[in-house]
Amino acid sequence: MKVRDLMSKDVQVARPGDTLQEVARRMQAGGFGFMPVADGDTLIGAITDRDIVVRAVAGGAATTSPVVEFITRDPYTARADDDLKTVLDAMGSRQIRRLPVLDKDNRLVGVVSLGDLSTRVKEKYAGEALEDISRN
Repeated sequence: MKVRDLMSKDVQVARPGDTLQEVARRMQAGGFGFMPVADGDTLIGAITDRDIVVRAVAGGAATTSPVVEFITRDPYTARADDDLKTVLDAMGSRQIRRLPVLDKDNRLVGVVSLGDLSTRVKEKYAGEALEDISRN
């Protein structure tokens, strides 16, 4: 099975100029804590609810600050045609819960999460990845 078979394709994407408050509100409304940040369909980074709190709010940033100032640049990514076991192993070893997914032309085409994988892949592999991710 490939990543494209399980990834979420209807993904909320932040734009570099979106404000912290706009992104936080979209996360709250959607019930998620991770957004890829893209300029067009080119991935430039990712932001989490934790990034907003720890990097921005704790540092005194205004809610009107652009999200691009607080993103994780060059996040680890998966390819749509990657094998699921390989991606799970990488997520476990790097302690990552969510990955932006790129196509062969490096365009953002989705997001895969440990939750996506754990519902459809052998429980053993998902359990091992979750154990690795939760180590620290």
